[in-house]
Amino acid sequence: MSEQLIFRDRRGTNAMKWNYLDRIGFKGENLLGMWVADMDFASPECVRRALREAADFGVFGYDAAPKEYHEAFIAWEKERHGLEIDREWIRFSPGVVTGFYWLVKMLTEPGDSVLIQTPVYYPFMSAIEDQGRKLVRSELVNTNGIYTVDYEDFERKITEEAVRVFILCSPHNPIGRIWTRSELAKMLEICRRHSVKVISDEIHHDFELGGHKHTPTLAVGDYGDMVAMLTAPSKTFNLAGLQNSFVILPDKDIRDRYDAALRDVHIMGGNSLGNVAAAAAYTGGADWLESVLRTVEDNDALFRARLAEGLPKAVISPLEGTYLLWVDLGAYVAAEDIKTVMEERCGLALDYGTQFGGNAPCHIRVNLATDGAVVEEAAARLIRNLS
Repeated sequence: MSEQLIFRDRRGTNAMKWNYLDRIGFKGENLLGMWVADMDFASPECVRRALREAADFGVFGYDAAPKEYHEAFIAWEKERHGLEIDREWIRFSPGVVTGFYWLVKMLTEPGDSVLIQTPVYYPFMSAIEDQGRKLVRSELVNTNGIYTVDYEDFERKITEEAVRVFILCSPHNPIGRIWTRSELAKMLEICRRHSVKVISDEIHHDFELGGHKHTPTLAVGDYGDMVAMLTAPSKTFNLAGLQNSFVILPDKDIRDRYDAALRDVHIMGGNSLGNVAAAAAYTGGADWLESVLRTVEDNDALFRARLAEGLPKAVISPLEGTYLLWVDLGAYVAAEDIKTVMEERCGLALDYGTQFGGNAPCHIRVNLATDGAVVEEAAARLIRNLS
C-alpha cells in the first residue's frame, strides 16, 4: 500500500518557491509558486523518522557517510533501473549542479567547446559560460510539442566546434522526454567517434510516467570510460535542502582527476543529516514515490483537460519524465508580453521558455509536484486571462 502524501502550504516559510518572489524578479501579488523544481509534499515518513532519531541523539560532530548510505543507493539503482554500480565508482557532490560545474572545469580548458541540447535546464549554460568555456547549442526538433534529436546537427556541431564535452539531460528538463535506449545509443556513439566526454544529468530519473522507462546512460553499452553520471535523492524524495548528490565515475582516470579537483577545494563529503536522509529514503521511500508519481500523473491529466476546454490551441508536450510540464502559449500571448501576462495578470510564478536557451519564446514550465487544487487554480487563472 502506497504511503499517503502530506501536502504542505509553504507560504510564510523560507521556501524559495513561494516566498520572497520579488527578490528573485517576479512581479505581482499572491503568486502561485509553480516554478523551481521542488515539491510541496512532506518527504517520506521513513526520512522524517530517521532525521528525528538523529536529532534526538543530538550530536552533530564530524561524521563519515554510513555504509548503508552507499548500499541503499546501489540497491535502488539496481532494482529500479537495472544499473549495476560498483561502490568504488561513487563520488560526492553537494548538488548535481555543483557536480557538473566541477566536471566541466575538470574535463576541459578555458576556451574549449561544450555542447548542450536546447531548450535545456539553464544551469547547463551557466556552468559553461561562468568558467570561460565556449557554449555550443544543438537545437532539439520540435514537432507539435514532441521533441527529438537532430543527429545531423548534433554531429556537425561536434566536429565544426571541436567539442570536448557534451552535457546530456536525461530525462530532459524542460521538455519532459525520457530518451529511448536507441536515442541514447546514437548520441553516445557520435560522442565516441569524436572523443567527446559525456556528463549525464539524471537527477529526474526516478520520474517514469505513462509507462515510460528510463535507461541510465551507463546501462546503454560500454561507455563507462567516457560518461560521468550524476543523480541525487533531492528530486525523488524532496531533499534538495540537505545538499547530497552522487557522481558515478566508472573510469579510474576520471575518478582520479575528480578526486584531485575536490582536494583543491577541500570537499570530501557531505552533510551528515543528508546522509541519514538519503539512506532512509532509498531504503524505505518506494511506496511514497509511487504516491508522488500517481499524483503527478493526475495533475498532468487535470491540467491538460482544463486547457483542452479553455485554451485548446495551447500545445502541451507529453510528460514522460520529470514533474515539469512544458506548455506553448504562443497562440494566446506574444513573446514580449508573456512575463507580464503570467505574473501580473494570471498571478503565476513560472519558468519561461527563454530561460532554457532554445527557440521557445512563448513557453512556460509548470511544476506539477503540488496539490491538485493548486494545479486547478493555475489552469483557471490561465483560462480566465487568456481566453
